[in-house]
Amino acid sequence: MRKIIERETHDEERALYNLTDADVNACVFAGPADGESALKECRGITVKDCAFSLRYPLWHAEQYTVENCSMDELTRAALWYCKDGKISKTSLHGIKALRECGNSALFDCDIVSPEFGWRCRGVYIDGGTVNSEYFMFESRDLKLKGVKMKGKYSFQYVENAEITDCEFDTKDAFWHSKNITVKNSVLRGEYLAWYSEGLTLINCLIIGTQPLCYCKNLTLINCRTENCDLAFEYSDVNATIDGYIQSIKNPKSGTITVEAVGEIIRGDNVIPCTGEIIIKN
Repeated sequence: MRKIIERETHDEERALYNLTDADVNACVFAGPADGESALKECRGITVKDCAFSLRYPLWHAEQYTVENCSMDELTRAALWYCKDGKISKTSLHGIKALRECGNSALFDCDIVSPEFGWRCRGVYIDGGTVNSEYFMFESRDLKLKGVKMKGKYSFQYVENAEITDCEFDTKDAFWHSKNITVKNSVLRGEYLAWYSEGLTLINCLIIGTQPLCYCKNLTLINCRTENCDLAFEYSDVNATIDGYIQSIKNPKSGTITVEAVGEIIRGDNVIPCTGEIIIKN
């Protein structure tokens, strides 16, 4: 029989350590004792309608569910080394809220967390909002759908990701990333995806200066641009761009097909650049 813990307040160190096969409902984890790691090493638990204001509540948790909870800015490093978790309709407002976790699914969450999602494996995010710096750094095997994200330096060194119907406002996104596919999304920010490898953008709107430079195996299919200048410098690229792009500079190789371009810049290059630019009639 599952244990039920309901409407309790806990502030002591490791208050519910190693809790197994239990439901934790409408509890508060805060108080003068200021204890850490309330639910560390838990297994098979459901945490619902709870409020957290203490550090490190779930470390090494496995097969857990967190639903309709709040984790405020004092809830530092809320989930670390966790496996097989589902988090839904929860506010994650502490720094480093998800780190080095495996198989995490998040639904309609409100994430305000610098350094969120570092070195994770297998993260699925459906809906919700994100405000974060260095979002998902060095993580892999990601799927995002319907996410609105604002921040800086997102998806650096990420490998293997599928992103659909998202809106990102983030500087330096996808630097050094590998094997990323982005569909039907808005990508707003400066210096998009420099040094990426195997990036594919499909039906995307790209906004911002100097996108997509130093890329390898870059593909754009039916994408649009706004305020994109000095694009594709030293990139190996095959692209079809609908509408106008401000300027293209020294593509290393491949073909860029575009309806209109403000300026094509060639020369003053430090490596051979043979990329072809075709203006569609």
